[in-house]
Amino acid sequence: MRPLLFLCGLIAFTIQPADAHAQDLPDGFDGARTVVYKTVGDVQLRMHIFSPDQQADSPRPAIVFFFGGAWRKGSPKQFEQHCRYLASRGMVAATAEYRVSSRHNTQAKHCVQDGKSAVRWLRTHADELGVDPQRIAAGGGSAGGHVAACTATLNGFDEPGEATDVSARPDALVLYNPAAALAPFDGREPLPNYDAEAMRKRVGTDPIELSPAHHVGPGVPPTIMFFGTEDPLRAGARYFQKQMQEAGNRCEIDLTEGAGHSFFNYGRDGNRAFRSTVEQTDRFLTSLGYLEGDPQIDAFLATKK
Repeated sequence: MRPLLFLCGLIAFTIQPADAHAQDLPDGFDGARTVVYKTVGDVQLRMHIFSPDQQADSPRPAIVFFFGGAWRKGSPKQFEQHCRYLASRGMVAATAEYRVSSRHNTQAKHCVQDGKSAVRWLRTHADELGVDPQRIAAGGGSAGGHVAACTATLNGFDEPGEATDVSARPDALVLYNPAAALAPFDGREPLPNYDAEAMRKRVGTDPIELSPAHHVGPGVPPTIMFFGTEDPLRAGARYFQKQMQEAGNRCEIDLTEGAGHSFFNYGRDGNRAFRSTVEQTDRFLTSLGYLEGDPQIDAFLATKK
C-alpha cells in the first residue's frame, strides 16, 4: 500500500490509505437500532446500537466507539465489525457519530463534547437498553480514541445546556492508536512537526486543556491501548501510561511489531491485526468481568468468508 501523508493542521504523520467508505455516514446497519442521541442546532447525531441476540438475566455491559479521522472526517462504519463481534459475545455495543470539521466546521473540543454526550446518553437510557450503568466502556481509534480518552480524564467540555447530573465518565477504555497527548511532555513534542498555535486552532483551546495525558489522576478507568511500533503517536501513549501507573490506575499497551497508524482496521492485511487486537480487547474486557469465556474471534471471522 502506498503511504498517505495525512495533515492535521500543520501536524503530519504517516498512516495507511483511508478506507473508501471513510466519509460515508450510514443511515443504519442491519440488525442494529439507530437512535438520535443528540441534536445541536440542525445537526442530528446518530448512534447505532448492536445488542446480543440472546436474552440476559441481568443488565449487560456496554461500549460506545468513536471513529478516527483527525477530528476532520470519518464514519461509524469503522467500528461496525467491532460492535458485531462484541454483541456476539454478550455486550451491547454502539458506534456513534460526532461532529467533524469537514461536515460541521467544528473543532476538536466539539468532538469531545459529543463524546461525553454519547456516554451520558447510554447511561441515561441504560434501563431501556438492558445495560448496567456501572459497566459502560468507551473506545475509539486515533482521533476517536482521543475523544474516548477525554471522556474519562477531562472535567468540563460538556455540551452547553446539557444536564450533567448523569456522569459522562466511562468505566473502561479501549483505545486503538489514540492521540493521547496533544501538548509537550517530558521536554519533548507530542507529534512530529508539532506547532502549538496550529494545534490550538485545530482543537479550539489551549492544547494542554484537551490532552488526556495531562489530566490523568486517581480513578481514571482501566485502559488498554493498541499501537504499531512504527506509529509516531506511540510516544504520547507511553506518557499517558506513565501518568496512569503513577496515579495507581491500570493501563496496558499492546504492541504490533512493524505496524504503523490505523493498522487495526477491519479488512486490512487479511484481518491479521483486526483479529489480534480484538482478541486482546476481549481478554481485557473479560478481566474486568464484562465478558465470560474464551475469545471467539476465529469463529466470528469465519462467518465473514
